[in-house]
Amino acid sequence: MSPRSYRMGQRQADVEETRARIVEAARVHLAETGALSLDAVARRADVARATVYYQFGSRTGLLEAVCDALAAEGGLDRLPEVFTTADPWQAVDGFVAAFGDFWAADRLCTRRLRALAALDEETGRVVAERDARRHQGARVLTARLPDAPEDAGALLAALTGFETYDALARELAGPDGDLRAAVPALTRTVRAALSP
Repeated sequence: MSPRSYRMGQRQADVEETRARIVEAARVHLAETGALSLDAVARRADVARATVYYQFGSRTGLLEAVCDALAAEGGLDRLPEVFTTADPWQAVDGFVAAFGDFWAADRLCTRRLRALAALDEETGRVVAERDARRHQGARVLTARLPDAPEDAGALLAALTGFETYDALARELAGPDGDLRAAVPALTRTVRAALSP
C-alpha cells in the first residue's frame, strides 16, 4: 500500500468518526433539550460549526442523519425481509415488531424529535417524510391481506406510530418501560382491526 493510499484511508476514517460524533452529539442534545441548535451540537461534538455544515450541508441534513442513525440502530434494515415474507399476516406481524424495535432504539430522542416536529416546520418536514415511508409500507403490506378493510393501510400506519407504542408501553411496562412491551398487544390489535 502506498503512503498516499494509507493517508487517504486514514483521512476518510477521520471524516467518518467526526460525522458519527456530530450525529451522536445531536442525538444527545435533542434528547436533553428538545431542540437542535447547530452551535450547541458543534460545541458538544468539539468541532467548528463550519464542520457541521461541511458534513451535513444544513440543519435538515443533520436531522436526516439523526433519523438515519436511529433507523440503523433500530434495525429498520430488516424491513426488506418483512416485505418478502410469503405469509401476509406474518409480514404484518413482522412490521409491527420491526417498528417496536425501531421506536425503542432511543425513546427519549424520538419523543423529543417528534415533539419538535410539531413545533418546527423544518423538523416537521423531515419527520413527515419518514412517516410517509411507513404509511406506504403499511399500504403495501395490507394490500396483500385477503379481504382486508378498505382503510387497512391507514389503520396499520396509525397503529405503528411512535405515539401508539409509547402510550401502550407506558401502560404495560411503566413510564420507562421498553417500547417492545407493546408489540404483543399491538400485534393482536392489528390482527383484530385488519381481519375481515
